[in-house]
Amino acid sequence: MCLFWPAVLMLATSCGTPEAGDVPIVTGGFGGKPIIAVPDAKPGHTPRVMVLSAGDGRRTIPGDVVLTDVSVHLWPGDRPYLSTYDGLQPIAVAFDGRDLPGTWHEALIGHPAGSRVMLISPADHAAGPGVPLTGIAPRDVVVLVFDIIGGYPPDARLVGRPLPAVPADLTPTAAVRVLIDGSGAEVGPGSKVVVQYVAAEWPSRRVVDSSYRRGGPAAFGLAPGTAPAGWPDALPGRRVGARLAFGVPEEARMYVVDVLDALDPAGQP
Repeated sequence: MCLFWPAVLMLATSCGTPEAGDVPIVTGGFGGKPIIAVPDAKPGHTPRVMVLSAGDGRRTIPGDVVLTDVSVHLWPGDRPYLSTYDGLQPIAVAFDGRDLPGTWHEALIGHPAGSRVMLISPADHAAGPGVPLTGIAPRDVVVLVFDIIGGYPPDARLVGRPLPAVPADLTPTAAVRVLIDGSGAEVGPGSKVVVQYVAAEWPSRRVVDSSYRRGGPAAFGLAPGTAPAGWPDALPGRRVGARLAFGVPEEARMYVVDVLDALDPAGQP
């Protein structure tokens, strides 16, 4: 089903795989970096949203924090611009009433988790969080391909559990401690995880970072330099639904992490 959201622009919306001709061809499966090829035809300037493949997860709704990967391609010159797949760092888009382009509402709200959606639009109507589109002429057409990991309430938490807090006896040298067992999918090396977390510094034990303060769940690829230090070692082998506490001595920090969801490196839950 296609959903239409109020916007300043009139959007052309299509469900299903687009036919070849005047639209880009996108190859590759959900969760992997898409390959985008634009046609020789000149692009139109009416924004278009197309559902390339529909997932089977929860539909995103207004008020959600939508976590998504995105690749951006420039139609003029048929050139890649940026991709969150390269850095294994999905973006978080908060649909909490803040100013976002109508094209992003159309592309990201009302679709099931696991969906791949394409937005074709002039650059001046396609910039959003993590996609500033600097250095591009406002009327140049860009192609954005979103892989929607999921939509989550800003205060999403483990069902029936209180908010995470750093245990009083946790130190930066502490090994991984399972505070709550999970029963979901196992987190594998290199997985993308959706989490809520709290970080405290040592020795003051002051909370210095928290996903709740940042506005809601975050997603990380479990790779050095992408996830916070210590996470690529601490989270693999645990299960979705777990709450973990551990220290990171090189940062003099302690973390409590709630694992809300996980996708393996191929993009599957």
